[in-house]
Amino acid sequence: MFSGNFIPFAVLYSVGNILTLLSTGFLIGPVTQMKQMVDPNRLVATIVFVVSLALTLVAAIWWKKAFLCILFVVIQSLAFIWYSISYIPFARDFIKSFVGDICF
Repeated sequence: MFSGNFIPFAVLYSVGNILTLLSTGFLIGPVTQMKQMVDPNRLVATIVFVVSLALTLVAAIWWKKAFLCILFVVIQSLAFIWYSISYIPFARDFIKSFVGDICF
C-alpha cells in the first residue's frame, strides 16, 4: 500500500470482509445471517456495504483506478461499522445524536 499500489490492498480488504461475513454465517447459520442482514434495521447498511464491496472489486480488477478503490474502501468501512453498530442496542441513536450535536 505504501508503494502507491492500492489495488492489491483493495482486493485483499474486500476479500477479508467477505470472509468476515462468511465466518459469522458459519457461526450463526447462513439463513439466520441473511435474515439479520435484510432486517429493516440493517437493510440500508447491508445494501451500501455489499454494493461498495462489489464496486471496490470492480474498480480494482477491471477499472484499475486507485482513487475509486480508496473511495469504495472508505464507504465499505463506514457501512460495515454502521452495520456492526446496529447490533448494539441504542448505539445508532447515540451516534446520530452525537454527530448531530457536533455538526449542527
